[in-house]
Amino acid sequence: MAHILSAVEGTQVDVVPVRRALISVSDKTGIVDFCQFLAKQGVELISTGGTAKALRDAGLTVMDVAEYTGAEECLDGRVKTLHPKVHGGLLAVRGNKLHEEQMQKQGMKPIDMTILNLYPFEQTVAKGAEFGQCVENIDIGGPSMLRSTAKNHSFTCIVTSPEQYGAIQEEITAKGGTTLALRKKLAAQAFALSAAYDSAIASWFAGQLDTDAPIVTRVYKPEFPLKYGCNPHQKPAQISSRLGAGLPFTVKNGVPGYINLLDAANAWQLVQELKQATGLAAAASFKHVSPAGAAVAVPLTDVECEAYEVTPDIRDSLTPVALAYLRARNADPMCSFGDFSAVSDQVDEATAKYLKKEVSDGIVAPSYTPEALEILKAKKGGKFIILEATPNYNPGDMEYREVYGMTFSQKRNDVIIGKDHMNQVVTSKKDLDEAAIRDLIVASICIKYTQSNSVGFSKDGMMVGVGAGQQSRVDCVKLAGRKVETWYLRQHPKVLGLPFKSDVKRQDRVNARVRYIEGDFTEEEKVRWEAQFTTVPEPLTEQEKAEFLSNSKGISISSDAFFPFRDSIDHASKLGVSYVAQPGGSVQDDQVTEACNEYGMAMCFTGVRLFHH
Repeated sequence: MAHILSAVEGTQVDVVPVRRALISVSDKTGIVDFCQFLAKQGVELISTGGTAKALRDAGLTVMDVAEYTGAEECLDGRVKTLHPKVHGGLLAVRGNKLHEEQMQKQGMKPIDMTILNLYPFEQTVAKGAEFGQCVENIDIGGPSMLRSTAKNHSFTCIVTSPEQYGAIQEEITAKGGTTLALRKKLAAQAFALSAAYDSAIASWFAGQLDTDAPIVTRVYKPEFPLKYGCNPHQKPAQISSRLGAGLPFTVKNGVPGYINLLDAANAWQLVQELKQATGLAAAASFKHVSPAGAAVAVPLTDVECEAYEVTPDIRDSLTPVALAYLRARNADPMCSFGDFSAVSDQVDEATAKYLKKEVSDGIVAPSYTPEALEILKAKKGGKFIILEATPNYNPGDMEYREVYGMTFSQKRNDVIIGKDHMNQVVTSKKDLDEAAIRDLIVASICIKYTQSNSVGFSKDGMMVGVGAGQQSRVDCVKLAGRKVETWYLRQHPKVLGLPFKSDVKRQDRVNARVRYIEGDFTEEEKVRWEAQFTTVPEPLTEQEKAEFLSNSKGISISSDAFFPFRDSIDHASKLGVSYVAQPGGSVQDDQVTEACNEYGMAMCFTGVRLFHH
């Protein structure tokens, strides 16, 4: 044994030529071209049944594994590569005298490369195959060859994916063989694949039994490092994908950070669901993993155009996706400052031009026109983050999260709130028109991705107030309600008529209007605020605010969990709420319903709680 160990430790060959390759693949993508390349390098090809036929049909010379081993396949193909001549050829240490003597005695030949795929076990399970068929798709020989080849990576090269063929060809062409660095990398990928494969089998098998939950192995592929985690001192940090699944986005521009990607993941799900539920282009503006705003494409009123600084030429050029983002951004423009955006449809030039004016960190979308991409790439001095969503990405049914050494798992919240959830109207007022249903859907999907407790107010297809993360539900209502008041008062004639100096920037105008509405200046602040105007504005009095707010109506509110008391409804009544959506299920449901009846509101029970943490 000591002799073998010393040989292993003392023999680190860098470039190893490939003279003999063993091939057994179920995914035959690119295998003929790859093997034609190997044959041109003088590589002897050994293969199993279906793969051997495909290679011969392409005119290649191939030796069957049975011919090489001298043992026929048997047991319905269960045994074909489980043979000393196969594994001896893979595991033998080159340059080890004892190994070489034993190989010669037993007629073994060194095998320098194994190209394989594992049986498609997960795909078989996904198709709903019966138990016996799933068991038959548990690969034995493949993982055995994979592990033998990967273990002996000092001399042998394991190839497990068509995606690896190109890099291997380039290296053999340039260097005459595979390098140790590449073989180590491929071996690491192979062992990760083996771990993921065994985990899938173990999880499925245990799931067929009436036993406790199985041991779960999660295998991740590092994708790229992050500058840091949530905070600068949280290093190292990186983003990984589930092995074989890839990421839900590709980076087209910029360098996303930890929180950027969390915002992108939540925002992208939100806009996809809004589009699916309403059929309208949708957008979201995220900050710190909660939406500052979200909206669907509903035409603007003249007053809204004035409040949001939408000139006639901009209004005429708005496409549905641009309109949706404009509304989402104007729900709470102070909170949207430095946001991460998401839109449900292709980003066009009109959307890119509008986004170019806003202070924003990045965007995720399904695609971009060439003109839009060039506009956005120039934003923030070229640092604007542009993510393109992966088409038909499958996030999996289960979610896992590690917190303080504990791993939480749960079924992903894949309920899409739609019209059907608004059917159970429990109040005396029953009429929910299409606009009200749309707004309740918008609010409900928005709070699904808002840190709980949460409530959201919506009007005309856009969120006009989001309350996130409060311990008391009525505090959520009050927090979001204050935002509703600000949104509505931004349309007050005195706010619209503020006489700004021509050099005051857009975001400064936004902030100044909000502070004017709030009115609680310190003396020092008031001096700086007044300096932005050609003439000092008259205050907006509390009476004027109250009179203007009394005209608010038709607003919808949705709650991520039931209202435990009527106090939330009492407060919502001050804001012009006409429609309410909540899961229901409280012992106080009757009291809350009666409160809605007193204020003439229509309330529906969705039956779905939407906590998000």
